[in-house]
Amino acid sequence: MKKIEAVIQPERLDDVKEELFKASVFKMTVSRVKGCGQQRGYSESYRGKIYKVNLLSKVKLEVAVNDDFVEPAIKAIIKGAKTGKIGDGKIFVLDLPECIRIRTGEKGGKAVG
Repeated sequence: MKKIEAVIQPERLDDVKEELFKASVFKMTVSRVKGCGQQRGYSESYRGKIYKVNLLSKVKLEVAVNDDFVEPAIKAIIKGAKTGKIGDGKIFVLDLPECIRIRTGEKGGKAVG
């Protein structure tokens, strides 16, 4: 089992979800987050004063998958999120040692679904 975390542009979320659905990955958690990377933000002028905006709005997508769904999920995220420009995002793949479904008590791969 793996946990895939992807930080992407907010406007690409619908495309990423659509690609994940095509890859038969339906369970996910989505959070609105702020962060910066290579983009380093931008400067804005307001009432004659310059403000640095270095934390940009992003979306963090978390997906827990069984091992046979790792590559299809990664490919789907890339296909949906990629624009070829700086700021497309990052994907992190982490080992998931345990998963327990609260409702039924199932553990492991069955709990992930």
